[in-house]
Amino acid sequence: MAKKGHPTPRKAKKPATVGTGGHGRKALEGRGPTPKAEDRGWHPAGKRKAAKERLDVARARKGGTGAPKRTARALGKDAEMVTGRNAVLEALRARIPALSLTLATRIEMDDRVRESLTLANRHGVPLLEVPRPELDRVTGPDTVHQGIALTIPAYDYPHPIEMADAALKRTAAPIIVALDGVMDPRNLGAIVRSVAAFGGAGVIVPQRRSAGVNATSWKTSAGAIARTPVAMAANMTQTLKALKDRGFFVVGLDGGATDFVPNADIAAAPLVIVVGSEGKGLSRLVTETCDQILGIPISAKTESLNAGIAASVVLYEVARARFLGRKA
Repeated sequence: MAKKGHPTPRKAKKPATVGTGGHGRKALEGRGPTPKAEDRGWHPAGKRKAAKERLDVARARKGGTGAPKRTARALGKDAEMVTGRNAVLEALRARIPALSLTLATRIEMDDRVRESLTLANRHGVPLLEVPRPELDRVTGPDTVHQGIALTIPAYDYPHPIEMADAALKRTAAPIIVALDGVMDPRNLGAIVRSVAAFGGAGVIVPQRRSAGVNATSWKTSAGAIARTPVAMAANMTQTLKALKDRGFFVVGLDGGATDFVPNADIAAAPLVIVVGSEGKGLSRLVTETCDQILGIPISAKTESLNAGIAASVVLYEVARARFLGRKA
């Protein structure tokens, strides 16, 4: 112990030794931020990105020919998935521009799946294979995809007047169905399917307050949208007036009409059949624009028909009258 008033003696320094500072620096730094889903090759988003890149390379190699051009909007969040074996096959047969064809792992093959694979390879559509639970997730819980889905860009609606003019060049008396306030895409799909079945030229939907072409309507149409155009009208009343100027006879369907379709002589003319919603029917302005309002005779116990069924009944009646007229 040092005496009072004397400084404490310093201890001798130990010789310097090699330290470990910095040896674990890399471990402490970690692996950095987690990569985005699209940058992970095994992730479904990464597979979709890679498929799109392969598609772009393939089309650039072909000089941009083949499928119609797609807009930036169509390649974004508005892309739709067509599901089901019939719908996917019809879309591929019609060469609808597609972003990718997705199959569930170990899918049960049939003729439709085999032809879909052949057409996808022929048209340069990238193929993705994912587990069935993943396909369930991306298509939605209420979708019956049957193990196959086709990702397509947002639908490119033609102009209704251009569609009508093209139809008049093909045939003297085309049939067009216009929808006024039909909100259910399943009804739209069913109507497009009926129009295709009975030789109609196309369907017109209004820009607002109406169902549009999406995965549900594609599914319900069983692929008929691939060969039957759906045009969009900015103003349905003005569009109907323009069609009347081109020689179309405009018929509106209404449950309370006193004249009925079977008694009307409407089969020979270029025809627009206007179908309203199940709840409100035709709007006032559309009703006033129609040349004639007709009904379908049904049992008094039934209040009304579904919009899709009503359109099918009238389309069949017109097709039947034209067939009998040809025979006579």
